[in-house]
Amino acid sequence: MSAPAPSHDFEHRPVMLTEITQLFADVPAGTVVDATLGGGGHAASILEAHPHLDVLGIDQDTDALSAAIERLKAQRKRLRISHRRFNEFDDALVDHQITEISGALFDLGVSSPQLDRGDRGFSYRNDGPLDMRMNSEQQWSASDVVNGYDERELSRIIKKYGDEKFARRIAAAIVAARPIATTSQLAEAVTNAIPAPARRTGGHPAKRTFQAIRIEVNGELDVLPGALDQAVEATVPGGRVVVLSYHSGEDRIVKERFAVAAGACDCPYDLPCVCGAVQTVRIVRGVPKRASDEERSSNRRAASARLRVVERIETVRKSDGQPVGTI
Repeated sequence: MSAPAPSHDFEHRPVMLTEITQLFADVPAGTVVDATLGGGGHAASILEAHPHLDVLGIDQDTDALSAAIERLKAQRKRLRISHRRFNEFDDALVDHQITEISGALFDLGVSSPQLDRGDRGFSYRNDGPLDMRMNSEQQWSASDVVNGYDERELSRIIKKYGDEKFARRIAAAIVAARPIATTSQLAEAVTNAIPAPARRTGGHPAKRTFQAIRIEVNGELDVLPGALDQAVEATVPGGRVVVLSYHSGEDRIVKERFAVAAGACDCPYDLPCVCGAVQTVRIVRGVPKRASDEERSSNRRAASARLRVVERIETVRKSDGQPVGTI
């Protein structure tokens, strides 16, 4: 792929950088896929620390790709780029004639530059159009959700994706305030819908609603299970799949897909397995690791981060414990 056009500044502080870099120290030599390349912070650290690895970076945001290419230009010979979404994981491998990988990294959610730039429409603090598209080439935007969904559907997504207990009041306020054209108008409508005592705690009152609309616009949770499965399937034994999530819905999906790959069995514990469960990974980190107190206080994205990790093993059929082949 040719380099995208020069972008706006894309300064981004990668979360749990030391921990994630160390997780790839002992994986087999080969390619690690950074499925959410962003500004290239994690990729830069992995390339610098581990000469036995190269990186395939995937991102749907052309601004992020431009920033990553510039940041990693000294290591360009060990970097390949794919302008795709992470659910097109297999397609990105095919594009670069990669048949197996040494690991994969998913840093989910939205990056600081996307949040901070008003013109991207993610920010409840900086005024801008109702956009929130991670891929600016897609047609569907936050305006379609905010001005097009009925009150019941708005309430549903704000509750489901934002864990917002005032979802019904907020949805009613949004409908009453239509047409809404900017992020400031949306933030004001949401804030006014929340009782005054509740506005004083938990950060900006509109934070959870903006998160919910962003997830809906980009279909983030819909595509995550398949992407994780593709990453596990492509990874060689000894390789690792590492995921940073920032939302309870994301983390729940990661936990469930990793459990399936680890051979989660529905059979009674005191009887032989007859469900056909197959184990392809071992859980390296089942209970999610959180960022240090110091990092959480200095980097706002780290505050809600959860880290889960699995390591690929030879495929084992749970019913008899026998290997059934590897990828």
